[in-house]
Amino acid sequence: MTEDLVRLLDGNTFVVSDDTGDIDASPTIPTGLFSFDTRFLSKWLLSIDGERLSALAVDDIEYFEARFFLVPPAPTPLVDPKVSAIRERSIGGSFHERLTVINHQDEPVGLRIRFEVGSDFADLFEIKDVRKKKGEYYARAEDGRLRLGYKRKQFQRETVVSSTEPARIDEHGLTYDVRIGPRAEWVTELHVQTLGLDGRDIRESLQGRPGRVKTEMRRDLDRWLAERPRLACDSGSLTMTYRRSLIDLAALRFTPLTAGGRTLPAAGLPWFMAIFGRDSIFTSLQALPFAPDLAATTLRLLTLLQGAVLDDFREEEPGKIMHELRYGETVGFEEQPHSPYFGSADATPLYVILIDEYERWTGDANAVRLLERSARAALDWIDECGDIMGNGYIWYQRRNEVNGLENQCWKDSWDAISYHDGRLPGLPRATCELQGYAYDAKIRGARLAREFWNDPAYADRLEREAAELKERFNRDFWVEDGEYYALALDADGGQVDALSSNIGHLLWSGIVEESRAAKIAEHLLGPRLFSGWGVRTLAAGEARYNPLGYHVGTVWPFDNSFIAWGLRRYGFAQEAAHIAQGIIDAAEFFDGRLPEAFAGHDRELTRYPVRYPTACSPQAWSTGTPLLLLRTMLGMDPRGEHMVTRPAVPKEIGRIELRDIPGRWGRADAFGRGRIG
Repeated sequence: MTEDLVRLLDGNTFVVSDDTGDIDASPTIPTGLFSFDTRFLSKWLLSIDGERLSALAVDDIEYFEARFFLVPPAPTPLVDPKVSAIRERSIGGSFHERLTVINHQDEPVGLRIRFEVGSDFADLFEIKDVRKKKGEYYARAEDGRLRLGYKRKQFQRETVVSSTEPARIDEHGLTYDVRIGPRAEWVTELHVQTLGLDGRDIRESLQGRPGRVKTEMRRDLDRWLAERPRLACDSGSLTMTYRRSLIDLAALRFTPLTAGGRTLPAAGLPWFMAIFGRDSIFTSLQALPFAPDLAATTLRLLTLLQGAVLDDFREEEPGKIMHELRYGETVGFEEQPHSPYFGSADATPLYVILIDEYERWTGDANAVRLLERSARAALDWIDECGDIMGNGYIWYQRRNEVNGLENQCWKDSWDAISYHDGRLPGLPRATCELQGYAYDAKIRGARLAREFWNDPAYADRLEREAAELKERFNRDFWVEDGEYYALALDADGGQVDALSSNIGHLLWSGIVEESRAAKIAEHLLGPRLFSGWGVRTLAAGEARYNPLGYHVGTVWPFDNSFIAWGLRRYGFAQEAAHIAQGIIDAAEFFDGRLPEAFAGHDRELTRYPVRYPTACSPQAWSTGTPLLLLRTMLGMDPRGEHMVTRPAVPKEIGRIELRDIPGRWGRADAFGRGRIG
């Protein structure tokens, strides 16, 4: 089970093992040592006298280090262990493991200690879809080290294992024949390097610098936490979740080669430890009051990777913001389009939204001026390539028919977009939230044009187009008999009439008519959508509803954070507080680390939230969820050179004090007391 796995990470380098520290990779669970989308260890098994060990306890010290306390299996329950082992593991500059074997007897003991070592050098895309590798493997013992390698033309990856204690090294691992004195211990330290072409450290060649040692990582984490706003709160759950979120954001940061030495978060462990345009934008929006530097890096990187040409394989278009960037073998040989891949219809308007929100919060006018050309290109994309049907909406239809995404909104699984009766619409599709993002992008783009680009005529045009879009949208998407907005339009202009959480995104975009907002809030907090823990992705009663369906009934924390933000925008403070309370309550059952998604079961049924079986954890926009909920509950908003607050805090949370909030005002404080019942 994935709950039993132990995860260490540093950016997009991570190791996943079982609770003994062993790695024995399978096609379905991505255990192993990974870096830049390649698995460098698929086997790392410790045995003593031919027997695997049993776990007593695991100590997760920090996100980058852990200890495993182990004993050999006992023949009967009442036999005390004669020896035990401690594995101390860290990930940073490389994979490092210190093994201590302790003799608990009054007489010496002879032991054979063995590490079985192997690597399949699987591309992350190959984990679920096992295929025959096209390159050649090699393994050899040389100069007291084990070197495992894989080469396919110009693509080369190597794993090099060394040990501080002498070992017999063969192509499959390391063996130690040791004698440990009475009440004594034996220690060795193992070092695993991950190398790319020409024997260079994979991190140095792909992010411009090698990984960091453990002491440097501790200092960096302390510095990162010290620079964040300080929270004092009556709610122990919120306090724990806030700190866990800040630590996980730090853990997910990495430095792509194109980012100029700056960091931004990978999307989520284990499947999405890479740059995702949509995820990075949403996380940056959530974290703006806490870590505005993430938004600055996200904007910089996405601008550098913005689409410039028409490319069907990668689904690139001029002005389009990329969806996903990978570094593995299948990408290098163009068996996957992710170099980068542009199959996302929402990242482009969201990019413009982030530029504006970043300036509103930080006052960084210079960045807005430098990004003018890219922002205009993104706004042009909305009306040109984004409007496939020529009727003023953003649509999507994949042009890469081999391995492009069918759904190119945030709900991108194959069955996510459906009619009420469960049928799937044909392509192209225009989901409702895409139109909300386009509306918001035009309104915000108009502000940027008027205040920073010295182009009032362009600003007037964008505002006129936004008004026309809002009127058109409220006519075409409104489901009269249900009094909600359709999930999408189909290619014939018909309503894809499932009731979904997407309508909450319309609130934070501002495209909802004021007269209809109360009905949307009623649906969002009604029994079909609200589980008691949060808003479901698809309403109970829809034909495809499944409380454990990825996008058809689960609760996504990130989704709920933006829904709550939207409710506050339209004045529904009590409803926003109710959602915030549900998500924060759920976080306590996950030890403060909100997963990617959890089941949509009614709260009265389960008493605790049920994790989605293969949910990423940590995941960037789930990690950002408590931050946006704090902003929402405190009503924090930049107004000119000042930050205003309008607290609406649930009674159960009580007092909230958030101090040293960074922004264009320098540092400010926000306070709120629980008054919302």
